[in-house]
Amino acid sequence: MTASTAAVATDAELANAIRALAMDAVEAAKSGHPGMPMGMAEIALALWNRHLRHNPANPHWPDRDRFVLSNGHGSMLQYALLHLVGYDLPISELRNFRQLHSKTPGHPEVGVTPGVETTSGPLGQGFANAVGMALAESLLAQEFNAPGHAIVDHHTYVFMGDGCMMEGISHEAASLAGTWKLGKLVAFYDDNGISIDGRVQGWLTDDTPRRFEAYGWHVIANIDGHDVNAVDAAIKAAQAVTDKPSLLCCKTVIGKGAPNKAGTEHVHGAALGEKEVAATRAAIGWSNPPFEIPQAIYDRWSARECGAMLESSWDEKFAAYRAAFPERAAEFARRIAGDLPATFDSVVARFESAQAAKGETVATRKASQQAIEAFAAGLPELIGGSADLTGSVFTNWSGSKVVAAGTSGNYLNFGVREFAMSAIANGLALHGGFIPYVGTFLTFSDYARNALRMASLMKLRSIFVYTHDSIGLGEDGPTHQSVEHASSLRLIPGMDVWRPCDTVESAVAWAAAIERRHGPSCLLFTRQNCAFVARTPSTVDAIARGGYVLADFDPSSTGARAVILATGSEVSLALGARDALAKEGVAVRVVSMPCTSVFERQDAAYRASVLPAGVPRVAVEAGVTAFWRRYVGAEDDPHGAVVGIDTFGESAPAPVLFKHFGFTVDNVVKAVKGVL
Repeated sequence: MTASTAAVATDAELANAIRALAMDAVEAAKSGHPGMPMGMAEIALALWNRHLRHNPANPHWPDRDRFVLSNGHGSMLQYALLHLVGYDLPISELRNFRQLHSKTPGHPEVGVTPGVETTSGPLGQGFANAVGMALAESLLAQEFNAPGHAIVDHHTYVFMGDGCMMEGISHEAASLAGTWKLGKLVAFYDDNGISIDGRVQGWLTDDTPRRFEAYGWHVIANIDGHDVNAVDAAIKAAQAVTDKPSLLCCKTVIGKGAPNKAGTEHVHGAALGEKEVAATRAAIGWSNPPFEIPQAIYDRWSARECGAMLESSWDEKFAAYRAAFPERAAEFARRIAGDLPATFDSVVARFESAQAAKGETVATRKASQQAIEAFAAGLPELIGGSADLTGSVFTNWSGSKVVAAGTSGNYLNFGVREFAMSAIANGLALHGGFIPYVGTFLTFSDYARNALRMASLMKLRSIFVYTHDSIGLGEDGPTHQSVEHASSLRLIPGMDVWRPCDTVESAVAWAAAIERRHGPSCLLFTRQNCAFVARTPSTVDAIARGGYVLADFDPSSTGARAVILATGSEVSLALGARDALAKEGVAVRVVSMPCTSVFERQDAAYRASVLPAGVPRVAVEAGVTAFWRRYVGAEDDPHGAVVGIDTFGESAPAPVLFKHFGFTVDNVVKAVKGVL
């Protein structure tokens, strides 16, 4: 198409604009995935030009449709769309595809590119996020809508490919979406038969339509993905089915338009090359230079005017809603903004004081449940769940109401699906209006780890509750006993990992996780009882700093000094060792370190005041030792030691295991003497 073309662009020209931008950007970067954007161009045209309700001028309009690119390697499809419809993504950013600090990274990243709803790339997770978004829409609609006032009424659309279908998380999430009957979730399957290794029939022989039908989905099979009108009709049919999620199976040719590489793996994950780009231009009749789009095409793609009208119409609806239901409207606005109730701080303070006064010795998983009980009643946005372990991880409370198809609630039974559970929680957080928390045994965090990593990358307010946090779970043995997990989770950038030692630290940990707006938290709790530790009010306040002096040096002592750092159930061992060493003239400071990342965010002066230089240190935690070397010194440092476990556990009662693996007061005393 050239500048002299008629004023109204055709559908073919709109689709070819996507193809051109995709192949040119990938060619300029000399890396990327041009095949998917070129193959899904007509599907994207049907959805984005005819159905998607959004406003490029306000990517955060609450009642916008959500769009997720689960096959995120084809990111240039989304970038091309966002640019063409009028988001704040100028052509210069497309020229800068995959370059440092651009708004067009290799895979879509929420918070980087306006209009991107989730960070995708690890295949299948975007789909699970979309399930969480659709669930959020359904629950908010049931909670806030009133007759004549549908202020929550939008769809969630997700693109996915063969890789998403192969990943196990898609099976987990699709099953739950069908069970929950998420009728406003519409998935588009880009069925092009190609992955990086070639034609997929050698490793993907599922009957995908029948699989999704078995999950309880409405399925439309064999759609011609290059026929805009056929895709449009399928979308309309999906929108008409309100009691089931819909899967639109679209047959496409990967890299469509590339005369020599279309339909092959060679167009999947590499630039076409100058010759093939030129040949593609000729084949599709695209005579414009790279990154130049005729105005007529921009005019037909633009969603600015329509988007402004859609949002303005919603604003009018919300104004009427506010007039009719002022308190509910204010609550909706608070929830969507992510603000906590004004009373939350006082609720936390009262509960922490009550826990301190009670002085109860319980398992910290029980202390966790007590915190949920105290906070959830005043936090309707708090939505919990577990992976078929509610009676063990104690993630429910007296006001829990299980979500079922078509019914509202605040508790989710995920079944044994740790990965989907965590990614769906991320979707709930991404949508807004909810603070999700989900639970399982700590050792099963391995199943969900990439979702935790994505939560941290996206800076989400997701809370992951993990109980049975060490060999202390006992008889279930090494398959279930976490050894490396706490340290491993601490290595995820941006993840706050709390391992509290008693009821008061558990309360502080929960409050911190809820209050943390821009990052996820892992809360690690014990199966076994943990002794309550009495504290002064100022010491209780210090817990929130991640590490603090729980019991200080005896000021009257003139002998040797040492610092014992401990977390969770091992804090009581540190305190016992302090008492024993005091009788031998050794003064010990016990530092409880429930959250190392929060401690590291404190200023240097505070950290130095807690861990004074030149004083021998011993760390105690029922887990691997390497992590704690950053605090006590290298293995060859004679003034630092770690009491930990660098092997797998055994099957036996917890007290037997703690003694067997050296988690005793006597062994901690021995370690301290060894560093003096």
